[in-house]
Amino acid sequence: GACGLGGPGGGGGPPAPPPAPPDALPLGAVRPECRGLSRAAVRLDAPTVAELLEAALAENDLVTAWEEVIAPTLHAVGRKWATAGERYVEVEHLLSWQISAALHRIRPLPEPPRSPPVLLACVPGEQHSLPIEALTAALGQRGVPARMFGAALPAEALHDAVRRTGPRGVVLWAQSRTTADPALARSLAGIEWGLRGARTRPALLLAGPGWGTDVRGPRTERLYGLRSGLAVIEALARPRAGTGEAGAEPAAYGS
Repeated sequence: GACGLGGPGGGGGPPAPPPAPPDALPLGAVRPECRGLSRAAVRLDAPTVAELLEAALAENDLVTAWEEVIAPTLHAVGRKWATAGERYVEVEHLLSWQISAALHRIRPLPEPPRSPPVLLACVPGEQHSLPIEALTAALGQRGVPARMFGAALPAEALHDAVRRTGPRGVVLWAQSRTTADPALARSLAGIEWGLRGARTRPALLLAGPGWGTDVRGPRTERLYGLRSGLAVIEALARPRAGTGEAGAEPAAYGS
């Protein structure tokens, strides 16, 4: 099951674990891999963090490793930082760097020829890119063409990338309300290319907590979570039977 963040359920289960030491992360009821990873991160033991991440990704599919091992540990570090008076920032940075490195080592499958890609980028000013790094790696494992532009891509560069590649869709990540830019989203959704009378626009897929839930606009949809986001993008990138055209409109997708 999922690596939950709350406490254990009631009933006649095993005895409660001993009290955590003062520097332990608030993990709750989680898989043992989370505890080992968090202990190594708190010690700033980079080789062990790297080894445990490699093992988690080798023993699970990427989505499961993200949902049940990596994300819960990241969330615990974030909660500890928020309650520890600016402590643990170095733990969060080391862990994030090692996760990013592990994701970058995942080799994508060969891309289908002449298949428009999906573009992934953070909004201008947004430095938190790990979730869409995970999404990019998972798309690569599935052979979905993807172009990842990382953190804080300037708006003009993002517009140029869309016009140059003619993508199936654009995933735009915003971690906070202060970086989310509805005007940028509207302008991206309005970009067109192709012959007059058969113009094409990209699907715009807004990801991250910065966007909230009230998303409106043509061919614009909200993504929630790695697993459901993958399903949305795979459906978008899959040609309809008997045609070379992309799949369903984003509005048909759920989370």
